Amino acid sequence: MSPLPLIAALLRADPGLGGVVLRGRAGPAQTAALDVCASALGPLTALHPAMGPEALDGEVDAAASLASGRVIRTAGLLARGPVLRLPSAERTTPWLAARLARHLDGCRSVLIAVDEGIDAEALPQALAARCAFHLTLPDRAEPLGPVPPEGDPPATVTVPEALLSEIVTLAATLGVDDPRGAMLALRAARGLAALAGRTAVTLEDASRAAELVLAPRATRLPEPPPEASDPEAPSETETRLPEDILLDAVRAALPTDILAQLARRAARGATGQGSGAKRRGNRRGRPLPARAGGAGNGRIDLVATLRAAAPWQTIRRRAAPERRGPIFRQDDLRHRRFEETSDRLLIFTVDASGSAALARLAEAKGAVELLLSQAYSRRDHVALVAFRGTGAEALLPPTRSLVQTKRRLAALPGGGATPLAHGLREARTMAVTARRKGMTPTIVLLTDGRGNVALDGTRDRAQAAEDAQRVARGLRGTDAIILDTGARPSPTLRRLAETLDAPYLPLPRADAQRLSQAVDAACAS
Repeated sequence: MSPLPLIAALLRADPGLGGVVLRGRAGPAQTAALDVCASALGPLTALHPAMGPEALDGEVDAAASLASGRVIRTAGLLARGPVLRLPSAERTTPWLAARLARHLDGCRSVLIAVDEGIDAEALPQALAARCAFHLTLPDRAEPLGPVPPEGDPPATVTVPEALLSEIVTLAATLGVDDPRGAMLALRAARGLAALAGRTAVTLEDASRAAELVLAPRATRLPEPPPEASDPEAPSETETRLPEDILLDAVRAALPTDILAQLARRAARGATGQGSGAKRRGNRRGRPLPARAGGAGNGRIDLVATLRAAAPWQTIRRRAAPERRGPIFRQDDLRHRRFEETSDRLLIFTVDASGSAALARLAEAKGAVELLLSQAYSRRDHVALVAFRGTGAEALLPPTRSLVQTKRRLAALPGGGATPLAHGLREARTMAVTARRKGMTPTIVLLTDGRGNVALDGTRDRAQAAEDAQRVARGLRGTDAIILDTGARPSPTLRRLAETLDAPYLPLPRADAQRLSQAVDAACAS
């Protein structure tokens, strides 16, 4: 049975829980879920993921202001109702995410975010962290059951000190670093107790709250409890019983594909959405709301300027009766703004050395071919850099030719030493050139991390690692993804990823399909 009716009842009792993220495609299941939320919480005020401040917070009503001689503002959507529905939440702009996050921090509204994203597309983290509940909708509509009746206010429910400590410890065990996770779990536990008519939170309430709040936020799998070496020592078992029960509840709530989801989430958190960088100007692109500014800030938006000046005309004419026509001042000026997305360049930097060839070169080639097809469908530019022997070579300059790229990749030989620093340096050169041409580069490094050739050509593993770190420091600020294709995770590559501030994905047992999925999750647009 879906927990959505229970979640709706908890949000009704305590709006401080923020809201719920409903992840799933449009269809009967989504419609049924929204109907349950509306029946429990009241009418849902629909937002738009790209709306501006005028619609959200209200704007000046020019006609009414001119008629009355004073400034009259229209009410924004945030003032229309306490329950907000955000469709296509994965497309929410950064400004709207920050504005809604500030609104939710005041516990003034409940947000129902409908996330229809594919793979790595997701609600911005600023909003996801403030919504206590995250629920994946089924493909088909299922009976949701009735919403539980209202109980006592959760504020009157107490939390035993032992359970409070266990919930905080469990959040740390699951890798939930944001303190909001543990705080929201505690609020949910108090709400569950209030719905049941209890004045104190029980272990059952804490287990259910951990299942609803902490499980979707987990960034690592909980370790299974160790087997007791001495069955006649019950004291330790008794003291750890609540934590074991909470862990069991979380394990039962984790999806079967949790490993793939954690990899996508890690990549998403480090590289953003992966699309080309957004640039603002006053010439071309997608129109943005006009902004105030003095002379010399670009083309004037005449309509926005008139709207800004209109409410003040009555007052200004009284001060200057000799003036004819509209009276403008410099602070009335509004200028046009546009936003355009630059082309993205994926620089595949492939390890073709002997160690990689013996282990994973064939699978890496297959993964790159799959990624190339996806990049072609998004009209991304791709480039290919291979490093082996004593240096690196740019096998393919930035191009959109899928056939040419596959031909160069198929002819890529394997064997020789691993000049990792040379490969990074060649990728950096290509990234700098691409950025000068207005593109947004992303470096995808596939290697086992066993660099053994320094930049001066000597066979020195320690010097090679130091050179790779030095080149990586010069790459900070450039989006990068590191896929460890070795048989075992490499500490050297992990440190390199930390230097690059890039996601590190060790995939020792993955085939070409999973390699492709992991990189595409980090680069998805």
